Amino acid sequence: MLTSKQRAALRGMANGLEPIMQVGKGGIGENLIKTVSDALEARELIKMKVLDNSAESAKSAAAELAAATDSDVVCVVGTKFVLFKQSSKEKNRKIFLD
Repeated sequence: MLTSKQRAALRGMANGLEPIMQVGKGGIGENLIKTVSDALEARELIKMKVLDNSAESAKSAAAELAAATDSDVVCVVGTKFVLFKQSSKEKNRKIFLD
């Protein structure tokens, strides 16, 4: 669970990021969950976008992916959202929170 101070720091780091994945009309499936999990392990902080033709809202998609990948939702703004999960491997950690 992130504190408000940690969430604000992560939101600042995510400000310059471009969305690396999209949730489309296919919704959230096994493949998307696996891909998001791998991306979180490699990058720790990722931004995603929900397309207009998706049945999911950004808030529900963020919550569902966070639960499936055991990550934290940093923020949801419009159709974009940011997820954070600290890498399980010590050598891959790039973001250190207080």
